Amino acid sequence: QVQLVESGGGSVQSGGSLRLSCAASGYTYSTYYMGWFRQAPGKEREGVAAIDSDGNTNYADSVKGRFTISQDNAKNTMYLQMNTLKPEKTAMYSCEAEEKYISRWARLLKTAYKTWGQGTQVTVSS
Repeated sequence: QVQLVESGGGSVQSGGSLRLSCAASGYTYSTYYMGWFRQAPGKEREGVAAIDSDGNTNYADSVKGRFTISQDNAKNTMYLQMNTLKPEKTAMYSCEAEEKYISRWARLLKTAYKTWGQGTQVTVSS
């Protein structure tokens, strides 16, 4: 069973940067799909970025050019580098994983993944 543990959240001023980490364990297969999602108070959970075991990435339009998703296979860890953060991006960020195939167009859909972590809070102040 896949387990995910996020870290790296915190408080930052508008325009600042944070790097989130997601440590994964328990993969059965060498092929997998992972994503970062966020949920702000009173809003739906939305996909931010996704990466697969081959390193293919997807980004939500709202974060392109500012966020970078990456992974360190040796450490079984996925990262999300977030730059130029804005107050409206304050949310609980969580990582999600799936070992069954997810088509490229679906990798930012919240229904695509079956396993997710507890989340890490990101607060951006103005």
